[in-house]
Amino acid sequence: MTSLSRADHRSRPPVIDIPREYNAAADLIGRNLAAGRGDKIAYIDDAGSYSYAELDRRASQFANLLRKLGVDVEQRVLVCVHDTIDFPAVFLGAIKAGVVPVAVNTLLTASDYEYMLADSRARIAIVSEPLAPMFEPLRRKLPYLRHVLVAGTGADRRDSLASAMSGLATEAAVAPTTKDDACFWLYSSGSTGAPKGTVHVHSSLIETAELYAVPVLGIEERDVVFSAAKLFFAYGLGNGLSFPLAVGATTVLMAERPTPTTVSRRLREHRPTIFYGVPTLYAAMLASPDLPRRDEVALRRCASAGEALPEQIARRWAGHFGVEILDGIGSTEMLHIFLSNRPDDLRYGTTGKAVPGYELRIVDEAGHPVAPGEQGELQIAGPTHAAAYWNNRARSCSTFLGDWTRSGDKYSQDADGYYVYAGRSDDMLKVSGIYVSPVEVEASLVTHDSVLEAAVIGREDDDHLVKPAAYVVLKPGIAATPELTEALKQHVKARLAPYKYPRWFVFVAELPKTATGKIQRFKLRELVRRQPPA
Repeated sequence: MTSLSRADHRSRPPVIDIPREYNAAADLIGRNLAAGRGDKIAYIDDAGSYSYAELDRRASQFANLLRKLGVDVEQRVLVCVHDTIDFPAVFLGAIKAGVVPVAVNTLLTASDYEYMLADSRARIAIVSEPLAPMFEPLRRKLPYLRHVLVAGTGADRRDSLASAMSGLATEAAVAPTTKDDACFWLYSSGSTGAPKGTVHVHSSLIETAELYAVPVLGIEERDVVFSAAKLFFAYGLGNGLSFPLAVGATTVLMAERPTPTTVSRRLREHRPTIFYGVPTLYAAMLASPDLPRRDEVALRRCASAGEALPEQIARRWAGHFGVEILDGIGSTEMLHIFLSNRPDDLRYGTTGKAVPGYELRIVDEAGHPVAPGEQGELQIAGPTHAAAYWNNRARSCSTFLGDWTRSGDKYSQDADGYYVYAGRSDDMLKVSGIYVSPVEVEASLVTHDSVLEAAVIGREDDDHLVKPAAYVVLKPGIAATPELTEALKQHVKARLAPYKYPRWFVFVAELPKTATGKIQRFKLRELVRRQPPA
């Protein structure tokens, strides 16, 4: 287990002493058993509740199953599992055995899974029952894949995970791993090119908890946490696994996709005290008739990441629930949030300041620091950066620059030291020779009473000059008319420099998004190439 001092987090980061011989699963589960929390509820999923002792038994059984099946230390197991008790049991059980779990998005295609299985050379795949049909044909195609076991089904199914674990010992030896050994992978969801297997080491899980969750978020043993972001994402993995396990909190899991209705139901039924969402979900919930009343929930802290949180969404949420949303930013490469607002230091329209233990710098295209107020690429130095991208030396070398990691995000820093998001580097538009942030234009559009969501991309006009184009989702009952289009143009012009207003508007029923609710602007750019907006 780790030892640390939490003295004066605001002025300096905690000192985290992780021994060289270290296993992340043994620490995260063992610290709770040692503290006498064996009977405390660790997880609540759609089927029931599970104590810390039960989590330990399930994780140990899975570790023993891997050894029985001949999976060796450092080999990989693909985890394509919905948010149920099976995910933490499999994920932690693999780590306990020294096997590397590869957590993947449950909303992908069969070809995506085939690529990831081949790239990782995973020996075993653990998949939720609704996803099993996509994996059946892959057994015969992939030479390294030996077994596909199905989670979330009864022991009567021949290939069920429950059947395979039945009767195995509920105690397991901990593999003799070190803090710098490969612990788990997450595949990045880049906008272009094949996904990259991002390799993280054993020490990183507890470090994100001790650097962000405890001193910034303020998570405590008494908390009940609920994350709309799923466990297979870096954001969700911290929210629903390493953070609550680090302090002995209770986690609510939801297998189905997050919608205003499904999320609101959990907020009412389980009354979590900490809720993690993304800006588009917060906006959708505020527009939903299912939004709980303040007296129906027990929220004391909310967090947001994935994209910039519009100020008006944050203010409306705080006005409704009396709880501020702490906007922050993290990445798959850094594992979790490294830049965030604080409960006692929150500035709307910014992403706050560096999390203790991380250093930040903003550089130009040549790698030189920019002047205060100027935009550039944000780079991060901190202890939780990934070791590398698996089997991708070129991308590893271009992203991981010694102690520093390129974020691919454009930022500026205001006079008071707060960081202001300006969009992804590949999303930035250059209009009339001046950079325009799509995020800034989107934030202006959603302040209009008729607009629910907006995404802005660049398209070429007749002179092949790039100008902004807006894809807009209107609020229920609002009709798209030429008059509304003109009103939206004037709305933006009144708030931003005139050259930033969208020249074209396309009204759509929904925007393309990732599973965590982040808008996929690259899909809109592909649409424009095929069919430019009128």
